[in-house]
Amino acid sequence: MNYKESLDFLFSQLPMFSRIGAAAYKPGLETSLRLDDYFGNPHRKFKSIHVAGTNGKGSTSHSIASVLQAAGYKTGLYTSPHLADFRERMRINGRMIPEKKVVDFVERWQKCGYDGHPSFFELTMMMAFDWFASENVDYAVIEVGMGGRLDSTNIISPIAAIITNISFDHTQFLGTTLPAIASEKAGIIKGGLPVVIGHAEDDVREVFEKKGAEVGADVVFAEDAPLLAVATPTDEFTFRCSSPLTEDFTFPMAGEYQRENINTVLHGIAALRRAGVSISSEAIKQGLENVVESTGFAGRWMIASRDPLTICDTGHNEAGLSYTMPQLQSLLKKHREVEPSARLRIVIGFVNDKDVAHIVDLFPRDAQYYVTQASVPRAMESAEVLAYLNGEALDCRVVEGGVAEAYAAAKSDARSAKGSPEDIIFVGGSTFVVADFLASRGNSDSPD
Repeated sequence: MNYKESLDFLFSQLPMFSRIGAAAYKPGLETSLRLDDYFGNPHRKFKSIHVAGTNGKGSTSHSIASVLQAAGYKTGLYTSPHLADFRERMRINGRMIPEKKVVDFVERWQKCGYDGHPSFFELTMMMAFDWFASENVDYAVIEVGMGGRLDSTNIISPIAAIITNISFDHTQFLGTTLPAIASEKAGIIKGGLPVVIGHAEDDVREVFEKKGAEVGADVVFAEDAPLLAVATPTDEFTFRCSSPLTEDFTFPMAGEYQRENINTVLHGIAALRRAGVSISSEAIKQGLENVVESTGFAGRWMIASRDPLTICDTGHNEAGLSYTMPQLQSLLKKHREVEPSARLRIVIGFVNDKDVAHIVDLFPRDAQYYVTQASVPRAMESAEVLAYLNGEALDCRVVEGGVAEAYAAAKSDARSAKGSPEDIIFVGGSTFVVADFLASRGNSDSPD
């Protein structure tokens, strides 16, 4: 079996939520525990940090991993979904799992005679844990897939847990109220752990306080005593930050939502110190300044090109887009100071289980929209996206062929007589739209 054949097996033979949605959702830990036993309980061979939340858990996970790497620890990082390369899901010190290791694991799985039916997520999670154990990592940062209580990753016994925030997403699985969603995510809180909650409204806060009291966990709310003193944009894409934990540092992602994430990360680092992990002030500074290079982080308020200026962001729910859209309009306003005719062009698509009706009114009224469809079965049909946008009387058209074609159309218009050198293109609406866009460009880390 070669690498392509291994991926074909993983993608085609196993139910994959990110591709097909609800049909692949498999709550509960029974299969994960059986897999864990079969592969020798790999998660017990390294120390772990568990990260959950509605938004920001990817940024938080990558940032914590980068700081641990800078502190000299061999660090695993497990996140999902991937954007351009399956192997992005699991890294050690920023290095993706080698193709051969993927092949070897799939072959072992196919020969084992196991009679269960794991999901894509369950098996790839076990692949990561098995690899981390075989490479003797010191720590692994483990991002929850969905929820927390019944998420496959909840078999681990972490040394600290972080829950970034709670907002509406995956309500068909996690509940239709914020306290109900919080209750699911609070399932990662275990006795004796330092636990950091990034942001929580009063009714949500009560859920975490009650859970912490029940199991004897030390729950800290990051917003109560901020460790981020200042986060000032140095330009549209970096923050200059100060914190009592370290020297002033530059954070290389200036999405407005990152202010909250950075404070959560700093509290997470303080929690790790309380758990006995040695992390110097210099490691914090180096880790946060170099998070993109050290972990391969991509897709969050990311400059994909400067000619024309192209930004992509994976934010896809009301809480995330409520930060991104105003920031995009603010950026356009600055560009119009140089070129009054500058336009915003948005390449957009959604997945079919998102509550689009509640997020579409967050999008700018004066942009040109290029409606597309990501290359996953779960993608919302372009005609349905168009209907939502038309309902808001937005200027939009469908571009057939996929995300790359939609971006090409936006780019052509930005450079035509209709456009101007100061036009801005934004690619988003869905993680999978961004994934297709980055894959079409070879996932280049350097803006052209």
